[in-house]
Parts: sequence; C-alpha cells; structure tokens
Amino acid sequence: MQPKEISANEAFMLIEREDVGIIDVREPAEHMTSHIEGSELLPLSKLKGEDIKHEKSAYIIYCQKGGRGKSACEKLLAHNPDLNIYNISGGINEWVNEGYNVRKGEKSILPLDRQVQLSISTLILVFCALSLTISTAFIWPIIFIAAGLFVAGATGFCGLARIIALMPWNQRV
Repeated sequence: MQPKEISANEAFMLIEREDVGIIDVREPAEHMTSHIEGSELLPLSKLKGEDIKHEKSAYIIYCQKGGRGKSACEKLLAHNPDLNIYNISGGINEWVNEGYNVRKGEKSILPLDRQVQLSISTLILVFCALSLTISTAFIWPIIFIAAGLFVAGATGFCGLARIIALMPWNQRV
C-alpha cells in the first residue's frame, strides 16, 4: 500500500481539525535541533511496525525532506494496512518554508542528508587523489561509490545514510 503524501499546509489543517499523532522519524540529534511541536520521536533506523501504540484518528509522519518519512509510512503500513497515515512531502523543510513554527533546541547538527553528501564527496576526493598519485586501481572505490549513488537515486534507499544515522553523534539527545 502506498503512503498518502500531503503538503505542510494540509498537515497543519489536519492537525488543527483532528486528533492526530505527529511522528518525527529523523534521528535523535536532528529532532533535538528542531521539531514540530507535539511530535513523537521514532527514528526510522529503529522503527518497528508495532511502534504506534496509541490510537489516533490519523498519523502524520515527517523527516527532513520527505524520503525517510515515506519509507517509515511504508514500513508502518506493511505492519498495519488499516492505519490512516500521511507523509509530509518535503518534510520539516517544507513545514518551515511554509512559515509554520518548530520547537528549536540548543543543539545544532547537520541534517543526515548533508552528512551523507559530505561523506561521499570526501571519499571521492580522497580516492581521486590516490588514483592520480599512487595507483589507478583506486578508481574502483570511486566506481563502487557511484554505483551506490545510482542505487540510492533509483530506489530511495541509501545504505550510507542508514549507517551514518547510527553514529553516536546522531544518537545523542
């Protein structure tokens, strides 16, 4: 079953009208930086289908930009297809862009997607330098990284993001 995508405006109106649960599926450090008021943190990296315990008329799921939120919706719907569940397309970024308030924390950490971008670009630069100075065999890790980027783009699944999400700096609250 496909999750229902809604805009930040639609999510706000739903929150105003109904008794909905708001679930943040980002990592703890991202949630501490900023989150939608009243949201519950259930990181995608640890999310199980049975994690939704309380009964609400609907659930609104969000992440940073919408991708992890969609994955979380799919996981939850696979466990319980009767859930009335929505993903904010554009995530908390769209929420903020539309002018809705978020609760800001003291902590500031880079969002997971930017951590992935920095990791990949650093790896590519290092392996390019190694292939130019030491051995052309270092081109193979670059090809492997490019294949990983292709798979992430084609499927929406990024293995590196899942690994970085488990790093200690992303787990601290």
